[in-house]
Amino acid sequence: MRRWTKTDFLILLLLAIALVLLGRPKEAEPAEGLAFEGRFVQGGLVVGRAPPGTRVRLDGAAVPVRADGRFLLGFGRDAAKRVELVAVLPTGATLRRKLEIAARRYPEQRIDGLPPRMVTPPPEVMARIRAEAGRIKAARLADTDRALFDSGFTWPLRGRVTGVYGSRRILNGAPRRPHFGIDIAAPEGTPVRAAAAGIVRLAERDLYYTGGTVLIDHGYGLNSVYSHLATVAVAPGARVEKGAVIGTVGATGRATGAHLDWRVNLFLTRLDPALLVPPMEE
Repeated sequence: MRRWTKTDFLILLLLAIALVLLGRPKEAEPAEGLAFEGRFVQGGLVVGRAPPGTRVRLDGAAVPVRADGRFLLGFGRDAAKRVELVAVLPTGATLRRKLEIAARRYPEQRIDGLPPRMVTPPPEVMARIRAEAGRIKAARLADTDRALFDSGFTWPLRGRVTGVYGSRRILNGAPRRPHFGIDIAAPEGTPVRAAAAGIVRLAERDLYYTGGTVLIDHGYGLNSVYSHLATVAVAPGARVEKGAVIGTVGATGRATGAHLDWRVNLFLTRLDPALLVPPMEE
């Protein structure tokens, strides 16, 4: 009887490894399917990856897929609990995914002591408010084809959190739109920093509702907004790095005290900034 040699055992080992690799399901290979990173939850951001050239639709709406195959999905405050993603691969194959979006419960927040004209603006300022809203919307629609958000996100300010994403707002006793950002209280003049690398698309010192306001484009339609600033230290078109000072804390616009209102959007979908950063250290 022939005795087994080390070479025989090595050949058997290589054959076993080959069989394991061949037996992997196709979707385990990112190049042949879809991969996701992020949280499927109301207010969440998900980074998807597909073979370059893939066409993606979410509940029928086209989703831009970049040259590297990445795409962003954003789920708003009241996003549906179930959505369908359809991807047509360069091969012509179609992949369908039913995505479950976790629902959240939001607190109620009452804010009193606001000047009446800031809760119910008089008719003579409505033209100004509409013009400012138009400039903000145009900045949020910026679609820079560079993933500047690869720098990652950090808190733009350390302080006491006084308002959270999604809360139902009661202003001077009257129900108003939910809050779509995080309010962080800090002394006036405290530096505010860019939460991630990007390009400044809006830098205003006196908007009616948000006062001193900066909007930074992080690429692929992802942007962040910093409001109620006392000073603005950047200009439109400037490239800023993560952690760069962009202004200082103030109480401008509709505010009852010095604080930062920090928001994150994917184009016009409002996301929860707290889902992009670790818990704030004490």
